[in-house]
Order: sequence, then C-alpha cells, then structure tokens
Amino acid sequence: MPHDIAIAGCGPGGLAAALFLHRAGHHVRLFERFAEPQPLGSGLMVQPTGLAVLDALGLGDAVRADAAPLAGLHGIAANSGRLALAMDFAALGPGICAYGTHRALLFQILFDAVRAEAIPIETGRAISGSEPVSGNRRALLFEGGGKSSPFDLVIDAMGARSPLSLQSQELSYGALWATLDAVDDPRIMPDRLDQRYGHARQMAGIMPIGRSPASPRPSLAYFWSLKGKDYPRWQERGIGPWRDEALELWPESEGVVEQIKRPDQFIHAHYMHRTLKRATAPALAHIGDAWHATSPQLGQGANMALLDAAALDWALRHEGTMPDALSAYHRARRFHVHLYQAMSRAFTPLYQSDGAALPWLRDQIVSRFAHIWPARPIIARLVAGQAVRPFPFGI
Repeated sequence: MPHDIAIAGCGPGGLAAALFLHRAGHHVRLFERFAEPQPLGSGLMVQPTGLAVLDALGLGDAVRADAAPLAGLHGIAANSGRLALAMDFAALGPGICAYGTHRALLFQILFDAVRAEAIPIETGRAISGSEPVSGNRRALLFEGGGKSSPFDLVIDAMGARSPLSLQSQELSYGALWATLDAVDDPRIMPDRLDQRYGHARQMAGIMPIGRSPASPRPSLAYFWSLKGKDYPRWQERGIGPWRDEALELWPESEGVVEQIKRPDQFIHAHYMHRTLKRATAPALAHIGDAWHATSPQLGQGANMALLDAAALDWALRHEGTMPDALSAYHRARRFHVHLYQAMSRAFTPLYQSDGAALPWLRDQIVSRFAHIWPARPIIARLVAGQAVRPFPFGI
C-alpha cells in the first residue's frame, strides 16, 4: 500500500531514501531548510557498501566516472617514521576499491536524479520538531510556527544536529577541510588516502577526490586535525604559522599546503558522537547521522546513511504495516550500526587525542602486522564497512 512520506533533509541519505521510496510507489515529499538544497563540506570516501547502494539506484557509474578510485589508506607517524595506518582494498578481491569524491558530486548525482523523477521538494522550511497526530501519523513542526499535514511516515535525515533527535556529544577534535587542485608530485599518492601524524595531537591528510560540479580539474581534499576550542585562536594566528606547522609535520606536502592562502579556504568541521537506542518512534525513522553520528576515522558516514535508506526501503517492501516495517528496519541495521559506533569510539583516540601511549601502541601494532595475513583482509573488511554484513539481505 502506498504511504505518504515526508523526508526532512536533502543530504545523501535523504535523497537516496526519496529515490528508493518514490520508485516503490510511495508519495514522497522532501523538506529542506535552505532556499536551495546544497552540499556541505569537502571530500568523502564512497566505500564498496555505499557504492552498492548507489548501484541499486542506477547511480554508481556516475560516481565512478568523476570520482577518484582509491586503492587503500596509508599513514605515517612523523615522529618515528613508523607505519601508523595501512589498508589495501585489494585484500578483498580483484577490482575492489573505494572512491574519493567531493560531497558536491555525490549530492549533485542524487539531487539530479530526484529532480528527474519530479519528487517534490519544499525549500526554506526549517523544521523545529514533529508531533504524532491521530491515526498513527505524524506532522512536522516548522520554525516560526505552523505545521505540515500529517504523514504516514516522517524520515529524519537532518544529520547530527537534527531537532528530531537527541543532542549529540561533541568530540574534542574536529578538522579543517579544504578542496584544492591535485598536484603532479610523486611524493603525493595519487590513489590513496594518505595521512601524517604527530602522535595523535596532530593529523594531516590528503585524499584524491576527482572532479566536482564546480571544477572540471582533478581535485584533492586536504584536512588538518584541530580541537574545536582552538579554532578561534587558529583563525587569529593566520595562515603563516599554521603553514609552518603543517610543513614541519609533512614536508612533502608543500605543493598542497602552498595553495592555502587564507583561513576561509578551510571549512571547520565539528565531529560528534551519538547513537540513539532506537532508530524509530511511531511514524518516525532516523537515518544517517540523525541516528548514529560519529567521528570520520573509519570513513563510514555517508555510506551508513545510504545503507539506512536502502534498509528502510527493504523493510517497507517486506512488512505489511508501518509499525512492523519500522521494527524490521531497526533490527536490520542495529548490529552493523552499533558495531561501527563502538569501533569508532575505540579507534578515534588512536588518531585524535592528547595522549601519547595509545599512538605509540598504534604504531607498534600497525607497523608489525598490517601487511601479513590475516590482518590484511580483516583491516580491509573493517574499513570497507564489511566487518559484518551491513544488513541481512541483498547489498
């Protein structure tokens, strides 16, 4: 039976959910707080799990065409020269890789598909909450007053700060992100996310991200780890002192770092952590960061949102009632979500924290075991989002 469904938020998860559910015959309406839907941020990694969801939507080849294939992850502890991160997707099988891409490319591919299928979008609608109404339905509440007509299902895809979810715990460390031109330098890996660490207090990373809608030239994402409370002081110091610090950590990154002339070339990202006990309430489903916000250490954020969208579509197709479908959705995703949330909590201090003991232990373990079996396939499955099956069906 077709349902009336409201989707709050036009990020990757919300747009993917709109496509899945519209194609299943439901009456879908998207709500977006901006006057024009737009992506936020710089680079991200589309893992094999996320790519499988995009393939199910017929959009995977569009990502492959412009994104940068990534053979793996690599990281060096600058103080010791030891290997601190090593992962090869080839350990999963021939031809398997991830794709580095600009958020704008993933957004544009999904958004264009939504517009091509004439899925309605109400823009400039800032949502402040929701409330159940009679008949097991739910209405959206808007800032400044007013509410929507009732829906059979409201999907919360508004991210970590969603007003429909509990508040997330903000982590001490976030990062500065910049989108820059790719460089022709053999010291910069063209097919890997590469990082350098000063214990766990400093971290710089370079990831190829291919082409974006804003530029036909190949690009890369550069990021610099930074405590949230230190951001105002970083702005006051200016680019010069930061550039000296960045090049001291990673001298070979000069061709990348020299492109950054002004503080406003960076986007400051706050990282948060939160896992709701349940992904659903009556006539309400949380997806993506609205359910399970986390640090980006394992590169799962957008991929988890895409998996949630696919799982919710599956649940609605296979269960007869809305309450049963919501229960099935939660059961299908909960183990994968909770496992990766737990691993994120465990691994984040190894790469972003003030301690010295854990980074030292990281370097000892990774440098000794990263390239031997069975560590290689285990690490590859972990990073690829396949430590366990994302849900017990299909993708």
